[in-house]
Amino acid sequence: MKKPPRTLKLGRPALRLRMTFGVMAFVLSLFAGRLILLQGVDPDSYALAATKENTQPFVLHAGRGSILDRNGIPLSVSEDAVLITADPTQTAPVASQLATILTSKIPGTPYAKFYADLTLKKRYVQLAHQVSPQTWNAIEAEIKKQNLVIAAQNKGKTKDTKAPLLAGLFTESDPIRSHPLGTVAANVVGVVGKEGKGLAGLEYGLNDKLSGTDGKAMYEVDAKGNKIPNADHTVEEPKPGVGVQLTLDADLQWFAEKRIEAAVKQWKAESGTVITQDVRSGEILAMANYPTYDPNKQVKPSALKNPALEQAYEPGSVQKVVTMAALADAGLISLDTKLKVPGSIEVDRRIIKDYFDHGTLNLTMAGVIAKSSNVGTILAAQQMRIPQFVKYLKDFGFGDPTGLGFPGETRGLMPPGDEWTELTRSNVAFGQGLAANAVQMTAAVNAVANGGVYMPPKLVKNYVDSNGNQLPNETAPPRRVVSEKAAKEVSTMMEAVTTEGGTALQAAIPGYRIAGKTGTAQEIDPACGCYGKKWATSFAGFAPADNPRFVTYVVLQNPENGRGGGFQGGPVFRDVMSYALQKYVVPPTGVKAPAVPIKW
Repeated sequence: MKKPPRTLKLGRPALRLRMTFGVMAFVLSLFAGRLILLQGVDPDSYALAATKENTQPFVLHAGRGSILDRNGIPLSVSEDAVLITADPTQTAPVASQLATILTSKIPGTPYAKFYADLTLKKRYVQLAHQVSPQTWNAIEAEIKKQNLVIAAQNKGKTKDTKAPLLAGLFTESDPIRSHPLGTVAANVVGVVGKEGKGLAGLEYGLNDKLSGTDGKAMYEVDAKGNKIPNADHTVEEPKPGVGVQLTLDADLQWFAEKRIEAAVKQWKAESGTVITQDVRSGEILAMANYPTYDPNKQVKPSALKNPALEQAYEPGSVQKVVTMAALADAGLISLDTKLKVPGSIEVDRRIIKDYFDHGTLNLTMAGVIAKSSNVGTILAAQQMRIPQFVKYLKDFGFGDPTGLGFPGETRGLMPPGDEWTELTRSNVAFGQGLAANAVQMTAAVNAVANGGVYMPPKLVKNYVDSNGNQLPNETAPPRRVVSEKAAKEVSTMMEAVTTEGGTALQAAIPGYRIAGKTGTAQEIDPACGCYGKKWATSFAGFAPADNPRFVTYVVLQNPENGRGGGFQGGPVFRDVMSYALQKYVVPPTGVKAPAVPIKW
């Protein structure tokens, strides 16, 4: 029997209707909440997200800190300049006229290069870096002038026949590094490249401090990723770099540079260096080199070095100051010590002579220094054990960096003590067989002038923040290397060098007591590893000898027109030291030097 068809029973319509409205209300509440969040709670983040794909970050370079001398005179500063950019979508129709203007105002870039850049298929192109504001003003004035002519010619023409106005050039900040005093301290300060980074000297060594922290700008870009000039952007402001105040005195530095230049030319030397250091503080007041360069002009990379710190050489007889100080401190010599000094001495089957021929001389220790006797120095040094001698040399700073932190500084060369022979000790005693830079030698002599206390040399006096606040540059602490008595005895010996019978009468300064020492040393020829035909001549001294204020050290590399530390370096010392004493108003002490015999 066939069953009747089923009938579909409808449920409760009121319940279904309520459920439908509930679902719709829930969905609408989600939309409402999203709308409130977009429009009221965090609109900026969503706006940023919406444009993120159309923006790119661009670096905003921080202002570079200045480099000043001890008195605040600028040695290296950043001056306002601009980067000229273009939007080729605007410049292409007038590229010929704009390229002509740019070529006439910015020499060095050919017309074809400007024209090619102005017609690129992009929205942003860099045309010229570090253009002076005056040059940019001249470009703007010429554009304005030509636009007035074009506007006049366009009068009465239809829109389609009007010539386009010159447009599409823009500028951005692009500071240029300037050296107001030109060559003064150029080897010390160094230079900055077009990218705004230091390339040499302190500009390179202190680049992280001077550069500051770059900021960031988010610029809108076109479909190809090219920056759109003048488009909206957000900025993270850069933090300016820290300024640096040096210990150098710009006036003394200038004088020292002129004086060493004259000496290099007079004696036909390859190069020369003169350094003046404040005895009590260790601050370097002058660090002059010749040849030098003008950092405001294009400079060859090979000219950017600072020989005062980057060139090592055998110091010659100036080293005898250190040798005698070590011997006096160890109680092995004194002013009363007398030596019979033959014309030569044999050490490890090698014959060593003095620079002048002589028979046996009866010399005091002051006489050994005054006559710069190699043989007498060796006889005295043979009393000291090699390890003890090596320790003294290390204490005086040989074989270690000066602590100035200057890029490229050489630590010199000192053989390890366990490798020394008797011949090595003899050679080192009178200044051959070890190498040093000029600042190391200055600091070593300064320790004797400072009563036996080594003052680490100092070149950076303060760091200066953007608000002008000064932060002193801390250096290593002073250290005693020899006794005050030993230093005084050696100082008295050195006074004999600049008086009658000594080797450097040319270094004397009327009215002042001067302690000094000459130096002449052969230089190693790298080709053979042996002593060649080149020499270094030098002179080191301090004044006033009985109350020292300054040390000045002079070295000439390979002079061809004569050879002698006294008559070549002595006059440079005299002139530079006289300038320093007068500028800093250091009077003579008025105390006569003690009469110290040279012979017995």
